[in-house]
Amino acid sequence: MLSKGNIHSMLYSNPNNPTWVCLTDEELRIIGELANKYDVIVMEDLAYFGMDFRKDYSHPGVEPYQPTVGKYTDNYILMISSSKAFSYAGERCAIIGISNKLASRHYPDLKAFCGQEVFLRAILFGALHPLSSGTSHSAQYALAAVMKAVNDGTYCYRDDVLEYGRKAKLMKKAFTENGFYITYDEDCGEPIADGFYFTFCYPGFTGADGISLDTCGSTKQGIRACTSLIQREEIPILAERLKAFALDHPVK
Repeated sequence: MLSKGNIHSMLYSNPNNPTWVCLTDEELRIIGELANKYDVIVMEDLAYFGMDFRKDYSHPGVEPYQPTVGKYTDNYILMISSSKAFSYAGERCAIIGISNKLASRHYPDLKAFCGQEVFLRAILFGALHPLSSGTSHSAQYALAAVMKAVNDGTYCYRDDVLEYGRKAKLMKKAFTENGFYITYDEDCGEPIADGFYFTFCYPGFTGADGISLDTCGSTKQGIRACTSLIQREEIPILAERLKAFALDHPVK
């Protein structure tokens, strides 16, 4: 598809919403090589930064590092939201990181839409300012302070968000013990990580009545489960209701 020359960019989240599939370093290398070959910009959404809990990416300057396409191409935009990894939801605050090479490139066609042809200026003054100028100074300072604390090593954000993974493990157990199955259960041959989301289905049912995977272009049926909206003490109630569902809908 990229070889046709009619695609200028690609966008994905890593880990993925809703499947929680995590792109490997090898997959990111391939994406980066394709971006270089066909001069395509890669927009990498890192809202769930470091939340593949199978590895600990939370220590600044120490391996392992968060996998990113930025290792393999200069044609990247990295987006890091405050709401998930840094538990600062509601303020709609985030940062983007653009490679120096991409930031300084000239795209004459942007001038008609953004008033600028230098990529960085077009992004700042033609997109980010009109979209986000309502973000409060206090939210911006707070996010900067959180990131400084993380990089100084005085705050480990991972400790606060690990609970999502713990709840995911318990919720998956409740589902699978009552006849449900995890729609996307593997990640390159490994069991899918426990994290913010997972996908599930029940034999004989589609996902049309929930947050359906159909809307994501999925070829498999199922719906998304989000671990943030359930408290740990509510998981036994979830298990009871799943058991009742299975009794009312026995698998033939």
